Amino acid sequence: MDNALIMPRSATEVAQMRARLRRIHTDGQTFTWRAALHSVRINGFHRRAVYVRAWGSGGKNGQRLEADLLSAPGPYVVDNGYPTPADVRAVITCGLKSGWQPEQRGGTFVLSDREHGANFAATGFQLTDPVRPSESADPAQQRG
Repeated sequence: MDNALIMPRSATEVAQMRARLRRIHTDGQTFTWRAALHSVRINGFHRRAVYVRAWGSGGKNGQRLEADLLSAPGPYVVDNGYPTPADVRAVITCGLKSGWQPEQRGGTFVLSDREHGANFAATGFQLTDPVRPSESADPAQQRG
């Protein structure tokens, strides 16, 4: 696929992807995950954001992992904004290394840039603090 132009998915395809629960295997464990796309405004520009949720083998009764991701900054970033399996593994691995206990019943473990950003590594995305409609999602403004 040398120098091939990858066309973005249609809105219908992206909506169908968001609505489905997916399974991923990592380190001998099976996890269920879901992602939702949205955009945030940073310094007057819109950036693609992804809200990722994951559960361990206990399903939705176990402790949930949540992470907000932003497409990596760059002047010419063209992507469909949807996380790849490698990106989801990075979220899960960071969560497990940071204390997420998927087998624990109930509750939510939130990955944030402030607390977990140094342990997060995914090509094309950066971890951000939970995005609220009235707050900036700019990681440069959040670290302080």
